[in-house]
Amino acid sequence: MATNVLRNRPLWLKLLAAFVLLLAALAALLAFFPWDTLREPINRYVSEKTGRKFEITRRLDVGIGLRGATVKADGIEFANPPWARDPYLVKAERAEFDIRLWPLITQKVVIPRLALSSPTLGLQVEPDGRRTWALGKDTSDPGTVPVIGLMQVDGGAVDFLAKHLGVDLHADVSYDTSRGRLPLSFRIKGRYKGQPLSAEGRTGNVLQLRAAGQPPFPLEVDGAAGHTRLKASGTVTDLADLDGIQARFDLKGQTLGALFPLLGIALPETSPYALSGDLRKSGKLWEVAGLKGRLGLSDIAGDMRFDKAGQVPHLAGELRSKVMDMDDLGPLIGLPPTERSAKAVEGVAPPPTIKQVKRAAGAKVLPTATLDFDRLRAMNADVKYAAERIRNVRDVPLDHGSVQIKLNNGVLALDPLDLGVGGGKLAGAIRIDATQNPADIRASLDLRNMQLNRLVPKIETMRSSFSRLDGRINLSGRGNSVASWLGGASGDVVALTGRGRFSNLLLEFMGLDGAEIIKFLLRGDQNVELRCAAMAFDVDKGVMTSRSMVLDTADTVFYATGQANLATEKLDFVVRPEPKDASILSLRSPLVIGGSFGAPTGGVQAGPLAERGLAALVLGALNPLLALAATIETGPGQDADCKGVLAEAQKPSAGAAAAGAAKAKGAKKP
Repeated sequence: MATNVLRNRPLWLKLLAAFVLLLAALAALLAFFPWDTLREPINRYVSEKTGRKFEITRRLDVGIGLRGATVKADGIEFANPPWARDPYLVKAERAEFDIRLWPLITQKVVIPRLALSSPTLGLQVEPDGRRTWALGKDTSDPGTVPVIGLMQVDGGAVDFLAKHLGVDLHADVSYDTSRGRLPLSFRIKGRYKGQPLSAEGRTGNVLQLRAAGQPPFPLEVDGAAGHTRLKASGTVTDLADLDGIQARFDLKGQTLGALFPLLGIALPETSPYALSGDLRKSGKLWEVAGLKGRLGLSDIAGDMRFDKAGQVPHLAGELRSKVMDMDDLGPLIGLPPTERSAKAVEGVAPPPTIKQVKRAAGAKVLPTATLDFDRLRAMNADVKYAAERIRNVRDVPLDHGSVQIKLNNGVLALDPLDLGVGGGKLAGAIRIDATQNPADIRASLDLRNMQLNRLVPKIETMRSSFSRLDGRINLSGRGNSVASWLGGASGDVVALTGRGRFSNLLLEFMGLDGAEIIKFLLRGDQNVELRCAAMAFDVDKGVMTSRSMVLDTADTVFYATGQANLATEKLDFVVRPEPKDASILSLRSPLVIGGSFGAPTGGVQAGPLAERGLAALVLGALNPLLALAATIETGPGQDADCKGVLAEAQKPSAGAAAAGAAKAKGAKKP
């Protein structure tokens, strides 16, 4: 009767029942199949396909599921290619992994999960693309690289070698469940980007290499590469590409410039630093929020973004300082950090170049260190920086400052550059074209309303002086250091001031007026009216030649001529005082200013002074009172034409100076 019932069933139902019975039989077969009998055939097959020895040494078991298979191997050895340093790609006590079956049809290996017990891994990559973890005979073929999602280990060691990248690392890993959510600890030693590296840290025991949709795993690291030290704590979702990072970090080092070989970010040379912030990475975009810390003696804060998605990486952000110390500006133009700034950051050893801070006798003042313009071609940038207060200004009375730094295809622009100087303002732009060698450098700066008494605050007699100083600097040239650029630059330099007050005692010393000096020493210094002053230079290939140098007061007019050589740093000026008042005990004679920028010299011209001395000696032999006649000054000086003086100073000469000044003005935004 049962047979009749079955015969009366529809055909599709009979086929379905047969299929179910077949699946049940197949499942039973797979469940009880002696997989270990296939261990040797599998060893031979994989060895033949990869061209290197593969062996499951003790036992094999396989579980088949709907989406793939789970393979359990008791003892596994997989050799490296013969060109590799380490003999094994992987050698482990046990291995368990899930593998997708359908991709195997196209010879693609997809392993969603891999668990290894006490493994040793030998990873190596060569400049031609060969890598030990490629599973084909052609190890340079990226199509034979397996896709691994999650990786779990309980200890072991890993070696990674990439000589062409300057990377040679060894990591030891241990597992301890008492460590809570971070049971896996690691220690790394070796070299990274050619610098010695050491690191230690902890993480979860399941490393998410390329698994999408999984929760991020925790990670802590404390490491040092060269003189750069990093501490970080956070989470990572994709370890293979370092993606999905959210971490808090602390970074210390001797100079931010050292990060270029490590991270590829072309930051400037700086004083030692200590920075902290929140780091995020999504795809090719790195972001730092809440950045704060110190650069030498200066504080720094802000937010930064580094995007590597384009053909050229791009750095953007806004930075600010409440207090910026002048000593920290030196490294930006090729000077080593001063002793103060080099020792300002705790836990960072001062750089060895600190010994160069004390300039040897006869050494040049202008920085001669070659600036690394090659880095300017490594990325583009748009960064704004502002300092609320500038301290330790010494001879440069800076108050505050701001600048926008733009880097585009190897051309660096500091525009706008805005500095508070001596109660006034220095504004303009600097442009460096690093696509040329030597670099094409242009500077166009305007000075407005600087207080004269703040320009030379160390001279006691100038403290009561006051006047407003205006000026400009337009220079262009080529060079790979500050010194080489200025040594060949051409253009125009001008400083002008109108009416004000000036120290009379200082003027009398300059004019060698003995009677006035004695009077002021007895009665005290008094200010004298300043009618006008101008200093204007034509600069032709590093030689600054005076175009107009006049200082006119109610007491004396000073005229000066001469040159300053920016290449040799030599000075050669003559100052001729012309008094407007009659005086005795006057030895007024032209003043000579010479020497170098680092060791200037000053004195009087011997000829005119000797003539007055000889006359006083002869007359004194006849009558001591007559000796005073040789020191009497009749006051031939006349008021300068201030309007003409200032107008003349404003006009650069023709030729190289005018052409250089016009070229420099092109550094500014249109």
